[in-house]
Amino acid sequence: MTLLDKDGVRLTVDDTVATVTLNNPAKRNAQSPALWRALAEAGKLVPGTVRIVVLRAEGKSFSAGLDRQAFTPEGFDGEPSFLDMARGSDSELDATIAGYQEAFTWWRRNDMVSIAAVQGHAVGAGFQLALACDLRVCADDAQFAMRETSLGLVPDLTGTHPLVGLVGYARALEICATGRFVHAEEAERTGLANLVVPAAELDGAVRDLAAALLAANRDALVETKALLRGAVHRTYEEQRAAERAAQARRLRDLAGLTD
Repeated sequence: MTLLDKDGVRLTVDDTVATVTLNNPAKRNAQSPALWRALAEAGKLVPGTVRIVVLRAEGKSFSAGLDRQAFTPEGFDGEPSFLDMARGSDSELDATIAGYQEAFTWWRRNDMVSIAAVQGHAVGAGFQLALACDLRVCADDAQFAMRETSLGLVPDLTGTHPLVGLVGYARALEICATGRFVHAEEAERTGLANLVVPAAELDGAVRDLAAALLAANRDALVETKALLRGAVHRTYEEQRAAERAAQARRLRDLAGLTD
């Protein structure tokens, strides 16, 4: 069932699995504010019955990053240009960027697990979109790069937090500062990719991973994901307490003692 198909984004749902597809391969799935709004809308349309969300892309590249039209003086039709944004007040500029970030925030919801299937180039905003997901399965031709600093900008689409969490501060700084490509082998070795497979096997590997995740008890997985996501912000003792509280909820639920 197709719930959305516009501005380079298609959302389909098959029972408990939703698939978000970037479907503008002619532009290597380059991103724009319109695409970001469509991604944010897709997040709102995902039914509560969905347990797995797969993010994939048509063509040879996952996403080549921000559409180069953004760097022209006029920008995108009907959108504020970089110059317009810079001239706005602090609150207006903050609100504009926060609106763009909405496309990248919903993938980590505790009630589902998101998987990015990455092939070819994932550059800048494309890299950050892959980082927005819980898990990344990569084709052996995948290449990640954060090119923002070469443009005098910073990664501002929620990518810095997960990148540091996955590869550590020093490597994250080096990747962002140099703008170099991180190839699939390094991505898997450093924890950026959960799995690397031949390009022809990418879709099958994602299906297998989704099936393994669906085999888990949903409520237990929701609680486990919440525990793991919160661990980085808690002390050891706080995490122990969170584990106890989560287990108490599971035991009462399994015993039929919850409302």
